[in-house]
Amino acid sequence: MDFMFDISGLAAEEEKFSNSKRDVLKFLKIIGVDTRFISYTPEKIYINNLRFSKFSRTREATFNRQYPEIEIVRNSLFQKICAKSAKKLTLDIKPNSRILMAEDNFICEVLLEPYTRKYGVELVYDGDYDLIVNPTVLDDEVNNIFSSIFAGDGIEFRGDSNEIYPLINVPLEWINTFLQMDGRSNIERANSNDLAISFSRFLDDVAPQYKENVVSASEYIADKINSKAE
Repeated sequence: MDFMFDISGLAAEEEKFSNSKRDVLKFLKIIGVDTRFISYTPEKIYINNLRFSKFSRTREATFNRQYPEIEIVRNSLFQKICAKSAKKLTLDIKPNSRILMAEDNFICEVLLEPYTRKYGVELVYDGDYDLIVNPTVLDDEVNNIFSSIFAGDGIEFRGDSNEIYPLINVPLEWINTFLQMDGRSNIERANSNDLAISFSRFLDDVAPQYKENVVSASEYIADKINSKAE
């Protein structure tokens, strides 16, 4: 059931709400939206989780009367990306930490923005930081793992404990499809090994869900090796 509030009372105070981020988020809270499950940008509000955000169509209509210039994005693919990303971020992000962002990376920006409210983190672009964003996507991580194995080097483990990986469980196809739907440029693949790509294409046909399993197995082996070394 939608949060009950006095529309006439809000209307009488409309002039008190500016277009600042603080006031937009304040208004959303007043009408009953949980802002921990939306991503704010000045032009668009992206819903990360429709159920948890409680961003009903009724609330959207109320919001649009106050802020008609801000679009509400109800994109189911984006919500799937958020769910995949959250599996890593909820484990890796420390409350109240300073996170150094990847440069000019919209998808990382929009995924991490809600964590300023969920965990009280601060997103920074220079200076001191506690954690740093690594924008590696699922496809490139799998390619790196296969490339190392085929080169006879074994698995090359991620070594920096200060790095966080918001896209490590997210397929590049999902990201670029969403970016295209949102009118933005695609993310290009990192340098790839042809043999690793061919092997990945073969596995795509016989075991479509293998990529996350490969990354999980790599992380499991790394954890075992680290625990023995301690």
